[in-house]
Amino acid sequence: MRDTVYFLAFDGYADWHAAHALCEIRRPGDWQLKTVGFSLQPVLSMAGLRVVPELTLDQLEVKRAALLVVPGGYLWEHGHGEEAVEAARRVHDAGATVAAVDSGVLVLARAGLLDACRHTSSWPGHIGTHVPGYAGADQYDAQALAVSDSGVITASQLGSVEFAREVIRTLDLYNPSDREHWFRLFKHALPPPWCAGDVAAAVAA
Repeated sequence: MRDTVYFLAFDGYADWHAAHALCEIRRPGDWQLKTVGFSLQPVLSMAGLRVVPELTLDQLEVKRAALLVVPGGYLWEHGHGEEAVEAARRVHDAGATVAAVDSGVLVLARAGLLDACRHTSSWPGHIGTHVPGYAGADQYDAQALAVSDSGVITASQLGSVEFAREVIRTLDLYNPSDREHWFRLFKHALPPPWCAGDVAAAVAA
């Protein structure tokens, strides 16, 4: 049963990249959310939040994995984290979705997952600069802040809301109409029609 979302935490990970997505995953209570690390030692996010991983990458259960989320961080641009590359490949090969933001996309490129699917990152040339074997340049979408294709979600560092929308869609959270209302609210501060009057009254007060 695929009932678990794994979030990779490591020293210096960008904690805001997946914040919207993780909150929406937890909200309905249907998914287990587990923090996975390179070890079980506490790590500090880029903003200084202390997080203790619940399990290591080699303990990740691919049969239960619905999604693996890889946030950005300086670690990836220095070529470290081969264990994450292998984990991403294992999860994807098992039929689950892998998702990454900003430099976390480099993990998926090193795993060979971007060579045959549409994808994006923070800027054109970013992936090829850091991943010599990258062969997916013709699939790169420079216009999108987030892309979902063939079990792979990728996003720019500026696309955390778009990233969350793709995660919400992938996990089938909410109905299509509510997903669109969610996106308009968090991206454009436009409340759904049924609560616009309440918001206007609160502002006037």
